[in-house]
Amino acid sequence: MKKSAVYLVFILFFLLVDQISKTLVALNLSLYESKVVIPGFFNLTHVQNKGAIFGFFSNLDSFWIYALLTVASLAALVLVAFYFIKTPNSETFLKLSLSLILAGALGNLTDRIFRGSVIDFLDFYVKDWHWPVYNVADSCVTIGAVCLIYVFFVKKG
Repeated sequence: MKKSAVYLVFILFFLLVDQISKTLVALNLSLYESKVVIPGFFNLTHVQNKGAIFGFFSNLDSFWIYALLTVASLAALVLVAFYFIKTPNSETFLKLSLSLILAGALGNLTDRIFRGSVIDFLDFYVKDWHWPVYNVADSCVTIGAVCLIYVFFVKKG
């Protein structure tokens, strides 16, 4: 298998994990329903996010916000895809970082286009302090971005 095909399999794997997990949540938890997984630390909570990553702008129920976020997601996806294509296969860690970002962006964009909102369900908390509810795609984007920061500022510096 060519090295470039491995990256595509990597992207498809995380895209599938994201979409399957969101579908399972949608089928098994009512909207806003929560199931305790680790008491005092982690729940599965079904939330529909019409905003951006970690719920930013989710309270603004406007077609224009939806359209802007969809167009911005598409533009970012095209930019990352272009950079991915231009990056040599020898830059393995950089390609994997970009692959994670692409998988996450595709996962949330798929939701936004086909569901009208993004399903979030990973709910971590300590006492009354909750991290914003998120999903596998958000995790991919975040981990990919942290890896990019490492590549650009630590590894090369």
